[in-house]
Parts: sequence; C-alpha cells; structure tokens
Amino acid sequence: MKLELAPEELAFRDELRAVFYDEVPADIRERSAHGQATRDDLVTAQQILNKHGLAVPNWPVEWGGKDWSPLQRHLYTAELQRSAVPVPLAFNVSMVGPVIAAFGSEAQKARFLPATANLDIWWSQGFSEPEAGSDLASLKTTAVRDGDHYVVNGQKTWTTLGQYGDWMFLLARTDPQAARPQHGISFLLVDMATPGIERRPIRLIDGSVEVNEFFFDNVRVPVQNLVGEENRGWSYAKFLLGNERNAIAGVGYSQRVFGELVQRAAAVDLGAGPLTEETGFRSKLHTVRLRLLALEATQLRVTASSADGKPNPVSSMLKLEGSRLQQEIAALHLEAVGSDALLVGGRDGGDPALHTELADNVAGSHYLNLRKVSIFGGTNEIQRTVIAKTILGL
Repeated sequence: MKLELAPEELAFRDELRAVFYDEVPADIRERSAHGQATRDDLVTAQQILNKHGLAVPNWPVEWGGKDWSPLQRHLYTAELQRSAVPVPLAFNVSMVGPVIAAFGSEAQKARFLPATANLDIWWSQGFSEPEAGSDLASLKTTAVRDGDHYVVNGQKTWTTLGQYGDWMFLLARTDPQAARPQHGISFLLVDMATPGIERRPIRLIDGSVEVNEFFFDNVRVPVQNLVGEENRGWSYAKFLLGNERNAIAGVGYSQRVFGELVQRAAAVDLGAGPLTEETGFRSKLHTVRLRLLALEATQLRVTASSADGKPNPVSSMLKLEGSRLQQEIAALHLEAVGSDALLVGGRDGGDPALHTELADNVAGSHYLNLRKVSIFGGTNEIQRTVIAKTILGL
C-alpha cells in the first residue's frame, strides 16, 4: 500500500487544516482536547464546519456531502481528530443523517437534513434498554399503530448527551409476533417535547452527567415520522451501526493523544534518564505506535466499502482494535503520570486544591471515561462474534 501523500493530497490536507486551525477558535479546540467542550462549543464548531461545507462530507452531495475519494475522507477524519476540533455530533452526522438520506421520505429529508447538518436539531439515540444492550434485538419498547400515530411505551437507557436532545431516533417493536425479533422493529423519529417523555440523568463515578435514561408513557408519534418501511428498522439500524463503528475507531484521536503521551513521558525524569528511555515503557510505546499504523491502514481499506445500505462487517474490526488502543494509550498515560493522576477532592465537597487539572484530564476524561468504548456501539465480545461469522466464516 502506498502511504505517502501525493502533492494534490497534501494540498487537500492543508485546506482542511486552514479551516480546522484558523476558523475554529483556539479556546474551543483547547477545551475539546481536554474533554471539556461545552454544548455551545459543539454547536459553534459544527456550524463553522457546515459553513465551510465540512460538517457532513459522508452524506449525499445534494444534502451537503462531498464526492471525495476514500483517502480524502480518511484525511478529513484524521485531521479533524488531530486538530482537536470538536467532531461533528455523531448522532447527527454519522447516524441518523445517513439513515434519513438513504431511507427517509423526501419530506423527511427536506425537513430534517439541513437542520441536522447545522446542529439546529440535536439528535439523541434511543437504542439501548436495561435488558437490551449488546442483544439489541431483544428490545421491549413498543410502538402500537393508532390511526395516524404510533403509541410508544417503554424505556431507553445510556442515552449519551440526552439532556441536550431536541429529537430522538428510536427503535421500537411494531410487530411482537414476527418470526424473528429483528423482523418486528421500526425506526421512528420522536420530538422530545412530546407529552409522556420523562428524562432521568445517570450520575457517573466522577460526579458528572453524560448519560441518561428515558421513559415513554403513551407517547404519540405521527406515522409520518416512521423512517422507511414498518418492521424494517433493524436493517436501518445495522447500516447506522456500521457508520458508528468506523467513527469509534478514532485513529486521528488516538494519534493526537499518543503524541501527548510521548511528550508527557519524556518529561518524567527517572534519574537515569526520561521515562521514554526506560526499556519496558519504550517497548509499550513502540507497540502501540505500530498498531496505530496498522489500524490506519485498515481504515483506509474500509472507508468506502459501506454502500447501498449494506454495512461492511470489517467495521467491527475497526471498532474492536480502535477501542482497545484508546484504552491502552489512556493506561500508559496513567503509568506516566503516576500518583499525580489521583482523582480526589473538588467534585463532591472535597478540597478543590487536591483536584488537579492533570488528574481530571488523564484519569477522568481519558482513562475512566474511555472504559465505555469497548461497550457502546456493540460490545467488543459481540464484535468478535460478528468477525468470526461474517469475515472468517466460522
């Protein structure tokens, strides 16, 4: 594989960098790099990218997408993550947007896609339930047809950033008698201002609220908000999850954080030299670096291969290895920082002086928060099963 960039590809990369570094305010990128970007930061950054035609490049051209080559799409993702520009909201640009563009009605496309690209609508994902996470097909939330509406009852949980959601794309069971559980699920768009919806925040170990649970009590959803065909929602969800798993790989993000790790480790003096020269730690760094190169090469091969609503099963490989690398880099950060990464005080009445920005960044935003990436988007155990069945033919 040819890994060097041609002159025109270098020019394309430099055009991207001009927007990412010169147009997006430095303070927003700084907060994003430390996992502290606010809702307003995310909206501002995405609207800047949308203004320059860089918010939804994976969408059809008629809805703001770009007719880019696989390498150009890869460069966009990698440079965006390296620059620490807040990545356009995945729920909007990588999940529901492509589903509506591929399977939605013309009225749905006109109503939702422009606002979704510009983050005028903040979408939430209504998939997981208390007893339906990795085994999503066992979901119990129901949608019963009643004239021109579906009546939705049930519960969704682990809804990331759901406190900001204006709308939710939701999987619900519309045919309980289907021969297979996957065959009786539909894909609905739900206005979160509809009566009967209750949100409860889920407080995390560090005291923050990133995920939520939602309860639906006789929520009436217009039939016009059904995407595609009734009982075909599982197919649309698989298409969506293929896009999500490609994004979870986070190659550019891992490359940026790996660079920060090397700088931080080089500043740790062991007396006989910096930590980067210690044999065991240096071996770990080189191992991670080589795996990052391999992951990048694999992503280049996969980027363009999900088309016509058919997910590429290799996206499971990207999700599996990408999430493991993110966690391993975070663990090496902890090893490099040592006791300075202890999260104490400052959250729940403790001494704020004991709670350092370094600890919040390394332990909170990186190590602890990244425990989730091997779970969401389909647990890594499930991804291994997908790989065994669909790629290896076992």
